[in-house]
Amino acid sequence: MSAAPATRADYAVFHEIATRWQDNDVYGHLNNVVYYELLDTVVNRYLIEAGVLDPATSDRIGLVVESGCKYFASLAYPEPVEIGLRVAHVGNSSVRYEVGAFAKDSDTAAAEAFFVHVYVDAKSRRPAPLRDDFRAVVEALRVA
Repeated sequence: MSAAPATRADYAVFHEIATRWQDNDVYGHLNNVVYYELLDTVVNRYLIEAGVLDPATSDRIGLVVESGCKYFASLAYPEPVEIGLRVAHVGNSSVRYEVGAFAKDSDTAAAEAFFVHVYVDAKSRRPAPLRDDFRAVVEALRVA
């Protein structure tokens, strides 16, 4: 993540998410916790829709071991938020996802965040190598 906000061209895929009345804080914009919820939702939605994650039955699950977020502009209910998703690094058992939150008609991100997920065995909670099908799905999110 750089000091200046990213643009839409910096992301591989986008998902639109509706905001809710409760998402605004007393200052009239989305609370910082809401950004994390929206961004984490997009990562998991992408994996579920790609067929490589079923939270109820998958033998491997992703645990967030590191995250961060930069805020550049306010977003607020009732506007929908468009979330851009890309992958910055794929390791043996980990993935660094980078996400940007955009107002519907804006080309620059209002917020940018990252999540590092370590994929673990769902029962033992010990790191497990990424499966080939999973690796292919996340590698497709790399942006040059």
